Amino acid sequence: MEHRAGLWSLQLLLASLCVTPLMRFARINLIKFRKPLGLLAFGYLVLHFLIWLVLDMALRWDEIARDLVKRPYIVVGFAAFVILVPVAATSWQGAIRRMGQVAWQRLHRLVYLAVLLGAVHFVMQEKVWTVEAIAYLIGTTLLVGMRFLWVRRW
Repeated sequence: MEHRAGLWSLQLLLASLCVTPLMRFARINLIKFRKPLGLLAFGYLVLHFLIWLVLDMALRWDEIARDLVKRPYIVVGFAAFVILVPVAATSWQGAIRRMGQVAWQRLHRLVYLAVLLGAVHFVMQEKVWTVEAIAYLIGTTLLVGMRFLWVRRW
């Protein structure tokens, strides 16, 4: 259940990143689904984290500390989680008005770093290079890489 929730979170984040390329290259407008996909991804990420924290670790902080040292992929995944907290918290219309469009967009670009960390977290926890892990890593790198190419052109 824990791994499934984490994988769903990664898949939904990748789906939300596919919205813009689909609009640019295929003229398929799914922009109204991007925010719900992102928020659903964050919801599954919270579930993934809580299952690990409460069900797996039973809130035993000494055990959690040992797990963090023993399994560095947990730190990578937690970093992605921490990055996505302010992004999810500002995903409402009022946040755009209060922060201003430029600051809001700058904050929401952190999604690219978070999804890369999520893909790395997935690959690291797999422990071996599987076709699935490589596909997620390549897909994530391509989707994020496209964004950097588009920004550099502008």
